[in-house]
Amino acid sequence: MVGPLVRALFSTTTRKSISSSYSSSSFVKPFTHGSRFFSAATATAAASATEPGGALDPSRLRNVAVIAHVDHGKTTLMDRLLRQCGADIPHERALDSNQLEKERGITIASKITSISWKENELNMVDTPGHADFGGEVERVVGMVEGAILVVDAGEGPLAQTKFVLAKALRYGLRPILLMNKVDRPSVSEERCDEVESLVFDLFANLGATEEQLDFPVLYASAKEGWASSTFTKNPPADAKNMSQLLDAIVKYVPPPKASLDEPFKMLVDDYVGRILTGRITSGVVRINDRVHGLRDSDAGVVKIEEGKIVKLRKNKGMVSFDVDCAGAGDIISVAGLKSPSIGHTVANVEVMIPLPTVELDPPTISMTFGVNDSPLAGLDGSQLTGGKIGDRLLAEAETNLAINVIPGLAESYEVQGRGELQLGILLENMRRESFELSVSPPKVMYKIENGVKLEPIEEVTIEVNEEHVGLVMEALSHRRAEVTDMGPVPGNFGRTRMTLTCPSRGLVGYRSVFSSDTRGTGFMHRAFMAYEKYRGPLGNVRKGVLVSCARGTITSYALMSLEPRGTLFVSPGVEAYDGMIVGEHSRDTDLDV
Repeated sequence: MVGPLVRALFSTTTRKSISSSYSSSSFVKPFTHGSRFFSAATATAAASATEPGGALDPSRLRNVAVIAHVDHGKTTLMDRLLRQCGADIPHERALDSNQLEKERGITIASKITSISWKENELNMVDTPGHADFGGEVERVVGMVEGAILVVDAGEGPLAQTKFVLAKALRYGLRPILLMNKVDRPSVSEERCDEVESLVFDLFANLGATEEQLDFPVLYASAKEGWASSTFTKNPPADAKNMSQLLDAIVKYVPPPKASLDEPFKMLVDDYVGRILTGRITSGVVRINDRVHGLRDSDAGVVKIEEGKIVKLRKNKGMVSFDVDCAGAGDIISVAGLKSPSIGHTVANVEVMIPLPTVELDPPTISMTFGVNDSPLAGLDGSQLTGGKIGDRLLAEAETNLAINVIPGLAESYEVQGRGELQLGILLENMRRESFELSVSPPKVMYKIENGVKLEPIEEVTIEVNEEHVGLVMEALSHRRAEVTDMGPVPGNFGRTRMTLTCPSRGLVGYRSVFSSDTRGTGFMHRAFMAYEKYRGPLGNVRKGVLVSCARGTITSYALMSLEPRGTLFVSPGVEAYDGMIVGEHSRDTDLDV
């Protein structure tokens, strides 16, 4: 029996079994034959590139991740590539299927799909841009051989551009630089040359090899749906498409270095119910093949579970369909084993050597989740017990690389993550699932090395109007921030961009202060940099709170007299109890109300 070596990546958007996750009625037709750039030749690409055993020829495969800073156009670019290759896109940001992703307009979990282009099969991975979701980037870079680095031609490379690029370079990927949003009036050819130089310097500073430094450059407007190998702001009508980008992917991204003749293995990078998804690095896997799960331990290799493949599934455009077999280099979903999870290997039964696991950045912040013990417990949710809360958190840790859950005392759990946004998304998901729980304030995770106290330091990029620079710098100076670079924003008169390093503890709760100080006109992006020596205590950065001193129903009359005292968190009709925080005081002291 010949099988493949699969590197598995799991979507975190569903926890259903593979038999119930998909129904033919829930998907639109993947291809059309209208005016889109899709032909019968493309439709038969997979068949013409298929080996006699039924698996796709690895030389016809390209595995590519789309990486970028927040809001630089990754998901919009994916929409246009899907449309270009015939997929029926029901709405914008079609790959953002999670409800919170739709509401917030951000990508939270990595998504995988495939498209066909000129007898080649392109497996495309859309990744998050926020550093808080860096675990999603870390678990996909090992599955791909190339990356498209999307950079806003107006803004240039920012903090999280550096973060995601460092991950790609560490795994030996050779990115393709895509200058997006070149159709903006403020973007000129000189500006693009300047951004290209900044990106080159960033590559060099991150230790890129000579081959990686020789990156191809394309110019695009994902919103308008075109890409070009030469600078232009308005290409001819027959060139307003993504053909040149797709050709560049085929030309510059190497095919998987894989053999169809080696035994099957699969490294589990994510876990969703009974579905394991990943890249096959060698061999062929078929339905009914015998496989087992493996993991490394201090005592050696441990066999987790043995079973057989009962279903194989592949994404194409916006649909998912069953296949009978899959070969080396392809990205596939398999079902049949229940026990393997992230970091485990699934392989043919004769294989006893697991694959190496992905390297992870350490968590920098933690919160304690516990049972709701307030007088109002049980009024808003149905999932109340510590056991249910613990099961939900442990399930999250199985599917999310960047979260650690440590059981504590009195039915409490310490949840460690990458940032406030990541833990906030987890809290919101649990609230929508009818969980009720108490949560501690976030606290930073320190380290002690050689007797020296270390703390997580983040790189912060801030863009504000000139009149707000002094206020922002004063606030950050109290938070132990240090300015490393400062200058005007190209093409934006009256705007200033600052780059700082700041302890993570100094940034906890600062985003709302920043929005208030800049009247909502400022932008702030942050990314974990390193653990460095403790910078000392913070200045006076905490405001007091308004605390209820009695139980009862809040009235409009009571709130009117409190509004001058600070910012209120409650509205009329809400039940309050003694000790409940109802607002933030405008001064540094707490106030009983």
